[in-house]
Amino acid sequence: MSSLRARLLLWLTGALLLVGIAVGVGLYHRALDEADRVFDEQLQETALALRDRSFLPTSPTYGEREAAADLVVQVWSLTGVRVYSSQRYASMPGLTTLGFSSVKTPDAHWRVYGLQTPFNVIQVAQPMRVRESRAARLALRLLAPLALALPMLGLIIWLTVGRALRPLRSLADEVGARPARELAPLPVRPLPDEVQPLVTALNDLLARLAALRDRERRFIADAAHELRTPLTALRLQLRGLDAASDDERRDAAHALGAGIDRAARLVEQMLVMARQDAPESRAAAWSPLQLAELAREVIADLLPTADARQIELGLSADDEGAIHGDADGLRALLRNLIDNALRYAPELSQVEIVVERIAGAVQLRVIDQGPGIPADERGRVFDRFYRVAGSAAGGSGLGLAIVRSIADAHGASVELGEGPDGRGLQVSVRFGDSARPEENL
Repeated sequence: MSSLRARLLLWLTGALLLVGIAVGVGLYHRALDEADRVFDEQLQETALALRDRSFLPTSPTYGEREAAADLVVQVWSLTGVRVYSSQRYASMPGLTTLGFSSVKTPDAHWRVYGLQTPFNVIQVAQPMRVRESRAARLALRLLAPLALALPMLGLIIWLTVGRALRPLRSLADEVGARPARELAPLPVRPLPDEVQPLVTALNDLLARLAALRDRERRFIADAAHELRTPLTALRLQLRGLDAASDDERRDAAHALGAGIDRAARLVEQMLVMARQDAPESRAAAWSPLQLAELAREVIADLLPTADARQIELGLSADDEGAIHGDADGLRALLRNLIDNALRYAPELSQVEIVVERIAGAVQLRVIDQGPGIPADERGRVFDRFYRVAGSAAGGSGLGLAIVRSIADAHGASVELGEGPDGRGLQVSVRFGDSARPEENL
């Protein structure tokens, strides 16, 4: 059953039925207690009347007259011999103790009152079914109005629930009528208080989707602008090859190759950024890994670039950096950090990669001897396609944005500062608790 109204109606009517049954059981037992009291008095009165030779109590009530035919009077001798019985039941109660008692026979359950006289024992008995029948009739009479009112209550509940759900239907109609690109917040009023948290959560989701859409639009616009420049340069260089001499063609081919490399690098970084922004990338299965081992793999890939510029590329790993994360994403983080360091470091210099553990947390540091980044620019270099003014390295402006995105996905912080000797740039990535293997296995 998927209808909320039908569920509420079923639950509420079921609850009313259970309450009615509980009330009926309670009324039955209360009526039975009252019947026991009344009929016990009748048994006692009848026995006393017989002792005084008055066979029935004066002015019997309707209930007493109704039950009189079910009364059984027995007289026993003092020696235990029955000398008189007013009725002939198949199974009669025998001589019991004096006063009130309950006796079971094969045919019935009896309530008995015994009274001793100087000459005999008078015993008045009554089947318990008389009392139970009277109690049941009384309970049914009291429950009859509730049973008659139950359908009316169900109709009232149905109409009330429908009226309460009307704002939800209006909200659903409004959402259904919206165009696909409309991400404005939904109205919270006049929805019920119980539904407002759901709408608030949906509005938060819409706000995040709108921010993501705007960010993607900016990314596409920036990417188109960044790709237009190298592609235009490549087109001009290709046109100039026809009229160029051999030496000029050789130089143009070299410049053409460099332009293709820059364009390919830009496309590669854009794909990495797109993968990091994709929701499924955050749900990818992580695995235990060694950060130092990943650093060795990336360093091996970039050694030809370092050798071409005569830059010494070294790794210092006091700790293997056991963490839990996405191996491909962390390789991209390392590649962008080391590639940036190689781009900005001068020839015949050093780029050092350090993997260490500080206060229980794994930390990665990449240190170069390049020009560094001014303090007032360090907050902006993580923006996509942002370049430091006066930079001559010709980067795309995506490297540190990719680093920040991957670090955020791993619960890591990224800090920029000067190198240990006050020169160059030091990028520190500190992994938090979410990247610890014991927290994620």
